Amino acid sequence: MPNLGPRPPGNRRDSGQAIGLVVMVIAVVASVGVGVATTAARLANEGRAHTAADAAALAGVDHGRAAAERAASANGGRLTWYEQSPSGVDVTVSVEVAVGDESAAARASTAP
Repeated sequence: MPNLGPRPPGNRRDSGQAIGLVVMVIAVVASVGVGVATTAARLANEGRAHTAADAAALAGVDHGRAAAERAASANGGRLTWYEQSPSGVDVTVSVEVAVGDESAAARASTAP
């Protein structure tokens, strides 16, 4: 007749099973954390690029390309494209600004 009683504590075949599960949970949590951090950094750079582009376009309308470059730089970006088209008394400026890997475009005009 087989022994159906409890096994002695030192003779367990399932010892260490929880370690594999804990390692898997840690790996999943770390992967999610990296994904969240990457997305947050991208969104922050995108927001800064939009802010820098808006500031550069507004500065460019009033004071030209040099002012647009300074405004983009002051907001953490660099001016990558600038176009100024005068039409009579109105001036329209279009700019593109890069921050990290993100870029944004903006346009400003002296027209009402």
